[in-house]
Amino acid sequence: MSVNYGETNILHRRQWILRIVPCSAVAIILLVLPAFLPFYLQNIMSKVIIFALFAMSLDIVMGYTGLISLGHAAFFGVGGYAAAILIKKCGITSFWIICPLAILITAASAAILGIIALRVSGIYFLLVTLALSLLLQNIANKWYSMTRGTDGILGIPSPDLGLSSLFSWSSTGLYYFILVIFVICSFLIFRIVNSPFGNALQGIRENEHRMEVLGYNTWLYKYLALIIGGSFAGVAGILFAHYNGIIAPFHLGITTSTLAMLMCIIGGLGTVWGPIIGSFIIILVEYFSSILVPERWPLVLGAVFVISVMTLRGGIAQQLLRLREKLFYGSIKG
Repeated sequence: MSVNYGETNILHRRQWILRIVPCSAVAIILLVLPAFLPFYLQNIMSKVIIFALFAMSLDIVMGYTGLISLGHAAFFGVGGYAAAILIKKCGITSFWIICPLAILITAASAAILGIIALRVSGIYFLLVTLALSLLLQNIANKWYSMTRGTDGILGIPSPDLGLSSLFSWSSTGLYYFILVIFVICSFLIFRIVNSPFGNALQGIRENEHRMEVLGYNTWLYKYLALIIGGSFAGVAGILFAHYNGIIAPFHLGITTSTLAMLMCIIGGLGTVWGPIIGSFIIILVEYFSSILVPERWPLVLGAVFVISVMTLRGGIAQQLLRLREKLFYGSIKG
């Protein structure tokens, strides 16, 4: 059977174009557009990126491993509180010291909570993670001397990079700083979920018993996924503390966890781009509904979720992937 190398090269070129054009368009928008936006819209874009990273961290646990967690905000809040306490209580100002320490604290908390939560599975795992999140929220409420109680820790400054003489913070500068951290974390997450470790996580999601028969220590894989996802959530929490200037107990609670879960479901579970799309939609809906119908924000969010689930099965990212395949294979047939 002869192989037409010319047609094969054309097909590869078309497939490459269908992959690279959307990525390039998103990259150009993220790099160029915010510089021409007013400061309040730049702040909204910064929030979108932070919560996109938070949702991606949850997707490692829920989308790739199949662990449905309602307590993922615990790691987001621990990262934010760790950074705030290191600044306010310990007097550490350098971001290069604060960030690694806060990530280590978050990873340690994920390791401890993971041992407790992974003693159960299914709906019980969801309930245990919710209970642990509420426990940490209650500790943040009661430990006033350290966390300032329900008021939260206020006045968290912008990151100190040690370049004060060369660089002054503005909404644009903070946006690009957050974007750089996001790109680094996104690259790491992409490599993790597309590695043999990530493939094993997907195998556990599809059929854990079969993976056990094949010789995989599924508990250890889930445990590591929880620690990795929690660590990236901690990075998002650190960025949010610097961006928002305040971290409060409700950032550890079910509302924050639910937002991340909705971002993953609307965008598409088990995809790298899905949580980013979901974050963009949720944050923008929150912003405009708070202006137009501030008392109806939960109703608007519920309507968006119901419409997405009913019309976009598998999430928006899955629909876009199907469209890309349709265009690709349609071009082959043509």
